[in-house]
Amino acid sequence: MTAAPLRVGVVGYGLAGRVFHAALIAADPAYELAAVVTRDPDRGDAVRAAHPGAEVVASSADLASMGLDLVVVATPNATHADVAAEALRAGAAVVVDKPVATSAAEARGLVELAESLERPLTVYQNRRWDGDYLTATRLVASGVLGDVHTFESRFEPWKTANRAGWKASAGAEEGGGILFDLGPHLVDQALRLFGPAIDVHAELATRRPGSAADDDAFVSLSHEGGVRSRLWMSHVAAQPAPRLRVLGSAGAYVVSGLDPQEAQLAAGGSPRDEGYGLADPALAGTVGVGADVRREPTDRGAYPTFYATLATALTEGGPLPVDPRDAVAALEVIERARASAG
Repeated sequence: MTAAPLRVGVVGYGLAGRVFHAALIAADPAYELAAVVTRDPDRGDAVRAAHPGAEVVASSADLASMGLDLVVVATPNATHADVAAEALRAGAAVVVDKPVATSAAEARGLVELAESLERPLTVYQNRRWDGDYLTATRLVASGVLGDVHTFESRFEPWKTANRAGWKASAGAEEGGGILFDLGPHLVDQALRLFGPAIDVHAELATRRPGSAADDDAFVSLSHEGGVRSRLWMSHVAAQPAPRLRVLGSAGAYVVSGLDPQEAQLAAGGSPRDEGYGLADPALAGTVGVGADVRREPTDRGAYPTFYATLATALTEGGPLPVDPRDAVAALEVIERARASAG
């Protein structure tokens, strides 16, 4: 007999709820998208068009009586911890979009609440399954680069105008700014590859007129093992540098461009599509020294792995796709970065 699908409620239907969660949940037969919380009439219509089996409700409190197995929190950053705590107390397992909270202390409190209630809590760090990062991880583990000493990673989406919605007005105390938006991804990737940071230096700037928080950031981490990670996040880089540059004693891996999965999902694509997660071969990175390099095909991106792993954890036991304490560690680094920048 086939187990009944896990019933899921998604709270919020902006970019995160629509693209990164609902689309992946709908494509995985282990789940049933049962409800979506949104007060926006246009977003409600979009839910009904894309997911006709999902009930649209106006408040996260409406989910408590629906017998849900899983609640996904894709609301503005400042509300993540409160909405997640409400769902945990209602008896559901919970996925929280990054950042899990706006402070490390708040994030630790949420983790402790989940443990006390014996409810699964995980954090959506989807960039662990970017194809370029998977490729870099494979190359580092294989030893082909020798002893890695420097890791450079960038997200530099050119956005001269502030987004509409809450991100246009949220200050850092509300989880606004590029360090809270993209920093959790880059910091998490660095910590996953090279372990805890013993020293953190950062430079933050607000360059666009009308920005309520930082839109240009640099963070440098010194890891326990001696590797230096240099992380850039910017909305004002008119000519972006390589996405990843990993430097070792025997060679380097360099790759440009962005993982295609976000664009594919935002355009209405599905993880079931034949070309899903495949990077343009013309954007393959290189491995080698100086001009003596070879092309390195980019591993296929795999965001669906997050929800597949979670389904196994919830139905059969086993590890969650992301340990929530990893997200706490990333927030601790971000707080140290803010303190460093003064």
